[in-house]
Amino acid sequence: MRFSDVFSKTNVAQLCIGDKTFRTPDNSDMNVTCGSDKVYLTMLLCPIYFNGFNETMMFLNSQHTNPACKGEPDWDAKPPVLRFNISITSRECGSVLKVVNETGTGDFAHFSMVQFINISGKVCSKDPSNGAITYFEEAMYLFSCRYSLQYLISNTKMNVSGVTLAVKDTNGSFLSTLDMQLYADQLYETVLGMPIYLKTRVFVQVKASNLTDRFYVLLDRCYATSLPIYIENAHFDLFVGCNHDGQTLMEVNGKRQVARFSFEAFRFTEATNMSISTYYVHCATRLCVKDICPSLVEDCSARKRRGVSDPDSVSDVATVTSGPITINIENGYLLPGDGFGKAADSTVVAVSVIAGIIGAICLTLVAFIVYNKYYAKKVPELGKTIMYPRD
Repeated sequence: MRFSDVFSKTNVAQLCIGDKTFRTPDNSDMNVTCGSDKVYLTMLLCPIYFNGFNETMMFLNSQHTNPACKGEPDWDAKPPVLRFNISITSRECGSVLKVVNETGTGDFAHFSMVQFINISGKVCSKDPSNGAITYFEEAMYLFSCRYSLQYLISNTKMNVSGVTLAVKDTNGSFLSTLDMQLYADQLYETVLGMPIYLKTRVFVQVKASNLTDRFYVLLDRCYATSLPIYIENAHFDLFVGCNHDGQTLMEVNGKRQVARFSFEAFRFTEATNMSISTYYVHCATRLCVKDICPSLVEDCSARKRRGVSDPDSVSDVATVTSGPITINIENGYLLPGDGFGKAADSTVVAVSVIAGIIGAICLTLVAFIVYNKYYAKKVPELGKTIMYPRD
């Protein structure tokens, strides 16, 4: 079916008929630009019309019911095009983000292994037919972009090892390096080893170094993601102000040069069928003058936060990120090992020993009963009292 058969009576048709791009679609019809924060797709519109479709039928990753996943036509362009702008940190329209490890090259040659994120997807047509058959051949365009994970981390003010913040006062600027560390104990002395098990309590510390004692560390929000970068609609909030997850316990915040809290280890439901899964913790962090910090900490009883009149008494917000938290689970049961693993292993051993003892007792009783019945037939007098005459 040709364009002229379906759209010849529309004004739009006149813009494509006679244009050299009014032809069968080709892979070269789409141009992909991997931008700093978005992937930009530009597709020729006339081949789409030639194939029996229009701009209202083209969606990212077949998300036909989501208006946000449609493109914007540009009929002023020569030739006309359809444009898509896709956020590199959003999966709202189903783009696939995959972390891959590669040997470092070029600017990254000094790294033995470099992580990249591939962002890929497709633009698919929606069949206009409503019946049991169709005469339309699906139009599909594939795209992909590759980013250095370090680039994405830096570009979103995230860093696995730390982030630098500056605050100003009347004496100038003070620089501080923040870093996040995970601990296994409430004293924050034993670094948490990996992997860990579900419901293991994780103690998180965000610490400032090289900072004058006039400033404290304040956490506005902490959340977890399955990738080292923030993904819209794919994160779990540990706390946002006064709103805490039920397993999150706040210890110190806005009162020292360290902030501390803890939570119970979990896993994302997308990893249900995986024995090993990984996620990361991120905290939106600021430095504040210690006399001002109390006014910035949200009043949870009143559910409001007081503002601060002096902007030089608080730094901008930056996000510091943990290393990977690895959860180990096998077929729904905890594996042998430290913590909960040892407890589970000890329980199995105890149950096995008890079962063995009961089995041995039952076997002995059965053998005793069988023996008595057999021997009673062979020696009928067994069990009778024999009387001997006295001299």
